[in-house]
Amino acid sequence: MKEHMNYCPSTPYAISRAACDMHLSEMYKNYNFPVVFTRAANVYGPGQQLYRIIPKTIMCALKKKTLNLHGGGKSTRSFIHINDVVEATYRIARFGKLNNVYHISTKEEISIKNLVYKIFNILNLNPEKIIKVTKDRTGKDMLYSLSSNKLKKELNFIPATRLNDGLKDTINWAVDNFKRLKKINAIYKHKK
Repeated sequence: MKEHMNYCPSTPYAISRAACDMHLSEMYKNYNFPVVFTRAANVYGPGQQLYRIIPKTIMCALKKKTLNLHGGGKSTRSFIHINDVVEATYRIARFGKLNNVYHISTKEEISIKNLVYKIFNILNLNPEKIIKVTKDRTGKDMLYSLSSNKLKKELNFIPATRLNDGLKDTINWAVDNFKRLKKINAIYKHKK
């Protein structure tokens, strides 16, 4: 998906993001409000909420607790490390063109199943004893794929963190903080 493509949000969260982008774009057009837009999907790294797939997988593996793999993990994502997102956001804030959209992503796409297996492999653990295939979540997209060619071309940005390295970084964080993290509930609770 390129930056100029029309919105087609499929979840309440995505609709709220699209509405906010549209509102801010009109603020720029009507009042010269300085705004640039960033879109990053599947950001991960140390400190991430434990209900997200990467830290959740790591914690389930370390605790030897069942990991529900929604839809068998067939959906595909492109994960980007938080350090790369921070660097890209900084460049966009400093040098991005006003009222422009910039996607922050990598070209490394992976199925959720393969991601989970990769994490278990890094941990040298057998995933078969922990993974439980469950039905897919309602409204889940099968693919998130953002083109970040504009960011690369205009601001000379290329993500520096390969997925394997970023996963090892996140795993090390979880292991180093395991005593504290294992006490935290990793189930997502929608705030009312």
